[in-house]
Amino acid sequence: MVEEDQSHLLPYAKRPDFKVARATELSGKDRRFFRFLEIVPGVAAWTTIVGIILASMYAPFWAAYFIIAFSIYWVLKTIFLSIHVRYNWKRLKHHMELDWASLIQRFKYDHMYHLVIFPFYKEPREVLEGALKGLAESHYDKDKLIVVLAAEGRAGPEAEALATEMEQMFASKFGHLLVTVHPEDTVGEIAGKGSNTHYALHKVREKIIDANNISYKNVITSIFDVDTVIYPDYFNCLIWHFMTTENPYKSAFQPVPLFTNNLWEATALARVMAMSSTFWQMIMQERPDKAATFSSHSVSFQALYEIGYGQANVVSEDSRIFWNLLIANNGNFEVVSLSYPIAMDATTAPTFWGTIKNIYRQHRRWTYGVENWCYIVYHFTKNKAIPLRKRWAIAALQGEGYWSLVTNPIMLFILGWAPIFLGTREFHETVLSYELPIMVRNLLIVAMGGLVVSSIISLSLTPPRPDGHSRFRYVVMTLQWIMVPMTMIVFSAIPGLDAQTRLMLGKYMGFWVTPKREK
Repeated sequence: MVEEDQSHLLPYAKRPDFKVARATELSGKDRRFFRFLEIVPGVAAWTTIVGIILASMYAPFWAAYFIIAFSIYWVLKTIFLSIHVRYNWKRLKHHMELDWASLIQRFKYDHMYHLVIFPFYKEPREVLEGALKGLAESHYDKDKLIVVLAAEGRAGPEAEALATEMEQMFASKFGHLLVTVHPEDTVGEIAGKGSNTHYALHKVREKIIDANNISYKNVITSIFDVDTVIYPDYFNCLIWHFMTTENPYKSAFQPVPLFTNNLWEATALARVMAMSSTFWQMIMQERPDKAATFSSHSVSFQALYEIGYGQANVVSEDSRIFWNLLIANNGNFEVVSLSYPIAMDATTAPTFWGTIKNIYRQHRRWTYGVENWCYIVYHFTKNKAIPLRKRWAIAALQGEGYWSLVTNPIMLFILGWAPIFLGTREFHETVLSYELPIMVRNLLIVAMGGLVVSSIISLSLTPPRPDGHSRFRYVVMTLQWIMVPMTMIVFSAIPGLDAQTRLMLGKYMGFWVTPKREK
C-alpha cells in the first residue's frame, strides 16, 4: 500500500480506523461492535422472510392483513418511483439539449483541469480505445485534460502493453497522459478498482500535478469505469455545476450512467437489467438525501487529498469514497446530481447462461455495498461532530434501502399465496381467504403500470438502430419489460441476500471484475 506523509489530512481522517473495511481489522470492543453491524443486515433480511412464512402458517389472518397493506404500499411506492424517473428523464433530455459551452462562458474556468482515471484489468482493446476516443471528441480544451491509464499488474504484461499502445495513440491529444501499473499482491489491499485508483491518484499527483505546480483546487477528478464513454459536453456540464454549487470542494458530482454502448448486441435480459440500473440511478438523482457516488463520478482532487485519496481495502469503492468524504468532513459533504449522461456497457457474455452468471455476480458485488452501512454506523458513533439528526437519518435511510432491496421482491412473490397454502383450516373457510389473492393480483396489476413508463423512457434513451438490426427489435425492447418481476427476484433480491448472508457469516467477498463486451 502506498504510504506518504499524513499531516495534510483532515483531523478525523487521521484516525487509524478511518478506513476500516472489516471487523477483523479492529480489536476489542470496536471489533465486536463492527462485527455486530456486519451481522445485522443479514439477520434483518432473513428474519423478515422467515417471519412472513411463519406468520402465514400460524397467524394467517394477521399475515393476510399485512399482505394487503404491503400491496397498497407497493403500489404507492411504484407510483412514487415512476414520478421520480419521469422528472429526471425530462431533466436529462433538457440537459442534453443545452449548449453547455455557451453557458460556462460567464465563468473564469481556464485554470481548471480535468483529471480522468481509467482503472482497467483485462478489458479488450476496443473498450479502452472507445473511452479515450470519447475524451478526444469532447467539447473542452484537451490541453486541460490529464488522463491516467491505470493498469493492473496482476493482469500481466498484456495490460501494460495495451496501455502503452493507447499512450502512443492518444498522448498528443491531451495535455497529459500517464500510464500506471498497480503492483499485485499488495499487503492490506483488495485487488480491484479501489486499490488501483488509490495507487493511480498517488502517482498522478507526484508525476504530473506536483511536477507542473498545479493547484489541487484546480483539478476536478473523474474516476471512470474503463467502459465509460462521455458525451461531448460532459466536462462543460461538470464545470457549470462546479462553478454554481455553493461549496464545490465539499461536493461529489454524479452523472447518469446509461448502459447503452452495446445495447443493440445485448440480450433482452441484459437490456432490462441495464436499463433498470439506469432508472435506479435516475431515481437517486431526484433523491439527494439517499444518494451516494456510483460507478463513474467526479470530485475535487483537493477533497480526495484531504482524506488520503480512496480506500484500497473495500469491494464497493465507488460509494465508499463518498462516505469517507462525508465522515471526514463532519457531515458537510453532498452529492450533486448532474442529470447528464455517460455511456457504459450492459453486462453480457458469449452465452445466455454466461450472461445470467455475469449479471448475478455484478449485482451481488453492487449489493455487497451493504458493507458501507456498517462503516457509516460505526463512524457515526465515533464522530459526534456530525449532527445527531443527520446521523440517524442517513443510517435509517441507508439501512432501509438495503433491507427493502432484499425483502420487498421476495415478499411480493410469496405474500399472495403463502397464507392460502400454509394457513390454518379456519382461515381457508373465510371470505378473506378467497378474496386475498384476487385483491393482491389487482393491486400488483396496477403497480405493473409503471412498466409502461419504463418501456417508453427506455426506448427514448436507446441509441439509434445500427445497420444489420431489424426494426422488429423495437417490439422486443418494448415487451421485454414483462420480465421485471422475475429479474427483481433473481438479480436483485437473491444476490442481495447472498451478499448480506456472506457478510453476516464473515465470508468476506473480494472484488469481481465485470467482463466487458465478451464476444
